[in-house]
Amino acid sequence: MSNPLVSIILPAHDEASYIGNCLRALLASDPGPYRAEVVVVANACSDSTAMVAKRFEDTACARGWTLSVIETETPGKLNALNLAEETARGDVLIYLDADVIVSRPLVSRIAEALDTPAPRYASGQPEVRAQSGFTRAYARIWQRLPFIATGVPGFGVFAMNIAGRARWGAWPEIISDDTFARLHFAPDERERVVARYSWPMIEGFWNLVKVRRRQDDGVDEVASYYPHLMENDDVVPPGKIEVLRLGLSDPLGLAAYLAVKLAVRSGLAESKQSWVRGR
Repeated sequence: MSNPLVSIILPAHDEASYIGNCLRALLASDPGPYRAEVVVVANACSDSTAMVAKRFEDTACARGWTLSVIETETPGKLNALNLAEETARGDVLIYLDADVIVSRPLVSRIAEALDTPAPRYASGQPEVRAQSGFTRAYARIWQRLPFIATGVPGFGVFAMNIAGRARWGAWPEIISDDTFARLHFAPDERERVVARYSWPMIEGFWNLVKVRRRQDDGVDEVASYYPHLMENDDVVPPGKIEVLRLGLSDPLGLAAYLAVKLAVRSGLAESKQSWVRGR
């Protein structure tokens, strides 16, 4: 591609407390040789999300970026993605959650990885933000699981080029948009770039159980509705030896991780909801 445009798509529902820090970090990015636009979709907000986002229009303009804010009364992240894509003009599409803080090189390194005519998918290296003692302990083990530590999970940030996005039409009403997108690409079409982003994990035991249950529901939903996509799934659960190694190095972390895992498997706090905030 020649000087491709990067579109950063940012759906936001009642994110007034987070979106300012998200946009501040995003607009401090080093885009390298790439042009950039930001499309915020404030969907069914009852707070000042849209107003906060609009405050960054001048900052974006001063950087040579464009920032547009779409407001819709229709709820739902997937509807927000569809609306944003009607406006986005990019050769590279980056989907960003409003509570994520990107590092300066993330945008340019994703754009570089996707600057190819072949269909490609990319994300960065996640760093979990956690406050409560239980969530910090859980996160220490979760971040060391093979898929999180070395794979391309895409929670909080995922991206693809136009050739990759052409593999399906409108976003369907599903629970896990990042799983659905990732599984449209074979493992050798996905790249984890060397750049970090900060992602907040939900706080507390029961909230973690509900969110983990919802994430399992999301994967099960994709497997049920789009079984052919599961051929691209490369998530391998840790074996007994790996679990033992993790436990020896961090007993409290493993105890927290296993407590959540067992509660989810037992059916406690089942969540068949269409959406649960991930933090």
